[in-house]
Amino acid sequence: MAATNRVFAGQLAGLAVFGPDGEQIGRVRDIVAGLRTDRLPPRVLGVVVELATRRRIFVPMLRVTSIEANAVTLSTGSVNLRHFHQRPNEVLVVGQLLDAPVTVEATGARATVEDIGMEPTRTRDWVLGRVAIRERVGRFGRRGPVGIVRWEDVRGPGILELAAQPQGAQQLLAVFEGMRAADVAVALRDLPPKRRYEVADALDDERLADVIEELGEEYQKELLAHLDDERAADILEAMDPDDAADLLAELSERDKDRLLELMEPEESAPVKRLLEYSSDTAGGLMTPEPVVLTPDATIAEALARVRNPDLTPALASMVFVTRPPSATPTGRYLGCVHVQRLLREPPSELVAGALDTELAKLPPTASLAEVTRYFAAYNLVCAPVVDESEHLIGAVTVDDVLDHLLPEGWRENGLWEATTDA
Repeated sequence: MAATNRVFAGQLAGLAVFGPDGEQIGRVRDIVAGLRTDRLPPRVLGVVVELATRRRIFVPMLRVTSIEANAVTLSTGSVNLRHFHQRPNEVLVVGQLLDAPVTVEATGARATVEDIGMEPTRTRDWVLGRVAIRERVGRFGRRGPVGIVRWEDVRGPGILELAAQPQGAQQLLAVFEGMRAADVAVALRDLPPKRRYEVADALDDERLADVIEELGEEYQKELLAHLDDERAADILEAMDPDDAADLLAELSERDKDRLLELMEPEESAPVKRLLEYSSDTAGGLMTPEPVVLTPDATIAEALARVRNPDLTPALASMVFVTRPPSATPTGRYLGCVHVQRLLREPPSELVAGALDTELAKLPPTASLAEVTRYFAAYNLVCAPVVDESEHLIGAVTVDDVLDHLLPEGWRENGLWEATTDA
């Protein structure tokens, strides 16, 4: 092990993990320690590494040869690919110990864990030797300065305290800052239910909605059931309508109707329309919020719309042109303009002059197999869905098609396992 005196867990999370030949294996997502019944510092057992496939594996500390400011290096590039599962006597340092309440031994003051420092011992083991804490001061528990103390200088947290006491999530959210929603979803799945709920309560509506969209069905229903009805409705409003419809379709009729009633009418209307279609048809797969313009819009306006960072790359690949109104269901569908065509045309020209009127349209009743063949035949990532009256009612994107084609549970198991088990 290269000489390293102390490493804090919050700084270690997210670092790239390399093999001895310089090949990147994944990224550190957490540290696993074994809590003790005595007052001695817990031993660090290993690190949780997330592979490129989002599978999380356990790497023992004996495999770690160096920890630097920007990377962790292993002694071998051969690792056990078995999915990490937390054992009863183990604790996730980032996921469970950050934000945990503790008591300062000498003064009895209440404090919160801001970070945990791990240190090497003479026997090549690593232990959780230092704790960065922030004391609560004054009658109203104001936040005091951060101090670093020895593990032995604070009481708690133990396994029982972590399972029973309420715990904040500020430091854990700081670790999640900058992570993609899909990566945060993986982290949430690996947390105990209590901690998962605390993180969900601390996330703002938009961020939680993005994360829930990346979770599997069972975890989605679990988190939605944990939230009170008002916030659950707010989360559904913040989700993409097609994802909200998929989630509501898995609930009982009573729960679905109650949540739809709590949603704002303008937010629930497109979701209700999607629920009219089977989930394995173009109508059930589509999003009702594609990029739609009227024929008198300019190329410059179209390019400004597709530059919206909130659009997925698939939705931004195509602009649909219709008669007013431009909100779905629109006026008569006229055609589409591919983003590559937009880039070739003068900005002052009208989109009406760049229309592709020959591209076939999908009916809302088209089956999943028909939609898949459509994308393969036309080499597209986005397709218009048009009803019998020639109104554009939405667009299907290739990511939604793949989501239904991949094996059940692929979000939990990772794409690597899904493909190798097939």
